[in-house]
Amino acid sequence: MTAVLFSVATFFSTFFGGLFALRHNDRLHYILSFTAGVLLGVVSFDILPEIFRLAQTHGYDPARAMIALVFGFLLFHSAEKLVLIHHAHEDGYTPHHHPQVGFLSALALSGHSFMDGVGIGIAFQVSAQVGVIVAIAVIAHDFCDGLNTVVLMLVHKNDRRRALKMLALDAIAPVFGAASTLLFRLPPQGLMLFLGFFSGFLLYIGAADILPEAHSKAPPAIVLRLVGLTCLGAAFIFTVVHIAG
Repeated sequence: MTAVLFSVATFFSTFFGGLFALRHNDRLHYILSFTAGVLLGVVSFDILPEIFRLAQTHGYDPARAMIALVFGFLLFHSAEKLVLIHHAHEDGYTPHHHPQVGFLSALALSGHSFMDGVGIGIAFQVSAQVGVIVAIAVIAHDFCDGLNTVVLMLVHKNDRRRALKMLALDAIAPVFGAASTLLFRLPPQGLMLFLGFFSGFLLYIGAADILPEAHSKAPPAIVLRLVGLTCLGAAFIFTVVHIAG
């Protein structure tokens, strides 16, 4: 039950991140650049090390998790390119946006947020000390999860009302994730594969969706600033993970 209480803090962290994005949507290039770095940082400095730790501790082959990562990446790529974008009545190849893409991207982030809650719950199954450390890390980066959710909805031309609905889903997801761990104990190998799969989703969203959009219409004069913000986002997650660890 302690894990559920900690997960409530992630609700407020996520929601405040989303509200920040709504208020400053005229600066989406800067926000997108930072949050792309955050997503890459979460995968590189948080999820992947956890995968390799699980593999080393339990003697599993980490290649299985990497296969799951590639599968998750290609699955989302296929859903976006084959199902959502290249349908029969596109008007040539002019620049365009699809609300469905933003919805699915935000939904993937909600799935990641659900797993954040699961991570808190599983950490508390190990020990209270490990649980608190993981919870602090999740609360810190869930602010950016909320920001990412709203940005993905807005950049694909969803309205503010729909963006708020997806923000609410993303905010409540960790609470349900933590609560779900009261009902089961996930085997380490299953957790490793699931983390790999969601790493693929997040890598695609960050590298193939958010980052290109951040630079698509930016004036050349601010490109270096945007790259710097991407590095800052990754560095922020690196700092949070290592302080919490």
